[in-house]
Amino acid sequence: MAELATIARPYAEALFKAVGANDAAAVSEQVSELARIAADTRLRQFADNPKAQPEQVFELMTSVVKAFLGDGAKNLLRAVIDNGRLAALPEIAAQFQALVNARTGVSDATVYSAFAIDGAQLPEVVASLEKRFGRKLNASVVVEPALIGGIRVVVGDEVLDTSVRARLEQMKVALTA
Repeated sequence: MAELATIARPYAEALFKAVGANDAAAVSEQVSELARIAADTRLRQFADNPKAQPEQVFELMTSVVKAFLGDGAKNLLRAVIDNGRLAALPEIAAQFQALVNARTGVSDATVYSAFAIDGAQLPEVVASLEKRFGRKLNASVVVEPALIGGIRVVVGDEVLDTSVRARLEQMKVALTA
């Protein structure tokens, strides 16, 4: 894992410098889309085939992308394919997103919930979490029924666990101590 991070860092930093702070958010979405496509095992098998030309891999990936690809994302994709670093594209996307977040002062948050959080509830939850963590959050919700109830929030290396499962664990530890 550390090797992919080492490979990905120069690509992410170069892309960040090339696109500038103004276009970074839009390019981040494009690169994330490319990373999702690059993570597909069938595509990776095709790309790793010695008979597949870099231009064929590029054309295949750009034909699958649903969103518009700007010059920055296309140039990154060409460089990654030409250098045989397609496997590092998901890590490049993650590091690029981290650079964008650092520049804008936003953190990614994953909200694990026992039940689906609807569109009306999510802004309220995010607002209270932003107060709790003291920064803007870009939240994504993952349904995890094993929590029984409540939510578990992960922001970077910070975890806020208000789930029923966590409270039951605390009770178990208290009773067995």
